Amino acid sequence: MKYRTIGTDPKTRREVSVLALGAMRFGSETDEKTSFAVLDRYVEAGGTFVDTSNNYAFWVDGGQGGQSEEVLGRWRRSRGVGDEIVIATKLGARPLAPGTGYVDNGEGLSAKVIRESAERSRERLGVDRIDLLYAHIEDRTVPLRETVEGFAELVAEGTVGLLGVSNHAIWRVERARAIAAAAGLPGYEVLQYQHSHLRPRFDVRDAFFQDGSLGHAGAELLSYLRAEPDLTLVAYSPLLNGAYVREDKQVPPDYDHPGTPARLAVLREIAKETGATVNQVVLAWQIGGRFPMIPLAGASSVAQLEENLAAVDLELTEDQRARLDACS
Repeated sequence: MKYRTIGTDPKTRREVSVLALGAMRFGSETDEKTSFAVLDRYVEAGGTFVDTSNNYAFWVDGGQGGQSEEVLGRWRRSRGVGDEIVIATKLGARPLAPGTGYVDNGEGLSAKVIRESAERSRERLGVDRIDLLYAHIEDRTVPLRETVEGFAELVAEGTVGLLGVSNHAIWRVERARAIAAAAGLPGYEVLQYQHSHLRPRFDVRDAFFQDGSLGHAGAELLSYLRAEPDLTLVAYSPLLNGAYVREDKQVPPDYDHPGTPARLAVLREIAKETGATVNQVVLAWQIGGRFPMIPLAGASSVAQLEENLAAVDLELTEDQRARLDACS
């Protein structure tokens, strides 16, 4: 395994594995026995960075979520896992009532919600401190200052370490960070957005965000990261839920455009040259990228995890990386 540091403050920064494990489906679509097996193998391979959310996976049973955090908590207790494993979770998108969603009835990002939801996440995870806590989605009904101060209070109290943000417009990320900096408060240091080698169209609205671009790492976000090298991008859904390699999986509609075939062709060429899978080429390209990026990939079986783990040691040549970059 390889590692990189997230965060800048010596009190809260952490060294994490360059491949993060997504636990979204643990406890719901992936049963507990399989979830434990995947987690055990990930840790055995040197993995140290596990990602979840307080609303995973409310859409499976029409509830409010929390299954993933609960499974991680039981796994931690059964294995005696301590702070050597960095667990990141998110709040702000948990439905307020069963049978609803976060778009029409989400908990939001008020100071009250931040405090109460973080406390419940700590209870489910069985931790005294959440290593990395994200603002999951935007809440434009709450002043940014209130959200910034709400998160900062938890860091000051020691119940949260690093702060992150996901699926926000970049201008709001920068404004929140500026508010924090001006007040001498901790701000967002880790950004989690969907990012893969294929690029989506940003004029296609999806089911999750009113502005379909908010969840994707587009040109504006990538430019922002290049200008802010202390920030880290955690790239979720890097493998597009199997669309790269499974014949029964189609690329999402917003990826169905004239630029996609050329990118797929280069990926397949390099996979053939290296003897790797297309999935492994995508992950290796992200891990060795031009700015700090950590792919966040889920696994519903140990076999899937093994494929992902092998990408850590896949070394792309300068020519191969240049060809991938040229069409990205």
